[in-house]
Amino acid sequence: MNQLFSKMSIPMNEHLYLKDPTSSELGQKILDGSISMISSLGFEKFTFKKLAVEIDTTEASIYRYFESKHKLLLYLINWYWSCMWFRIHMGTQNIPDAEVRLKNCIHILTAIPNPSHELVLENELDLKHIVINESMKVLLTKNVDDENQNGAFTEYKKVVEFVSAIILEINPSYEFPNMLISTMIEGSNQQRFFAAHLPRLTNIHQQDDLVESFFTETILKVIKNEK
Repeated sequence: MNQLFSKMSIPMNEHLYLKDPTSSELGQKILDGSISMISSLGFEKFTFKKLAVEIDTTEASIYRYFESKHKLLLYLINWYWSCMWFRIHMGTQNIPDAEVRLKNCIHILTAIPNPSHELVLENELDLKHIVINESMKVLLTKNVDDENQNGAFTEYKKVVEFVSAIILEINPSYEFPNMLISTMIEGSNQQRFFAAHLPRLTNIHQQDDLVESFFTETILKVIKNEK
């Protein structure tokens, strides 16, 4: 069974699904199969019909859980941010130095986790790949205001606000903590996308992971120069 969904009890916004997919074996298969297929095929080529074949069920059964593939993608990305909120809490506990806590958060939010020397949740790497390549597709829609009002982006906001609070510990007078952290998150994903597909738009390479270093250096300089 998918460890990410079976071992972590994270309540999800009820507006994202028709039936809780973590409540049944079929729902677990839908989540597991969709993560794998969206990561490998891309969101445009992913369909409920293909997913139904992959997990040996029917399209109608999948529609009982999610009204559209957009809502399924939104669910997966929300789950990812719930996991990141958990990760940054665990990665900052009992650390009195705010700068060390900030560096830990930057690592968690910008680096590709390495299973050989750090905790990596089941399917986290595939979910990270989905967030890098597909997350803007749930934001840049005409329904974004309605979905926001229904709490669809609450987990993402919690992550940004948590790290922003650490910035204000370091420099209470800094005016733009939320802007800085949301720019870091979106920018790190964008730079990874550029490295894979449009390398002339970035200075990093897929074989040399410099994203974390870039944002760590940039954020610390900005905060300290504003003191």
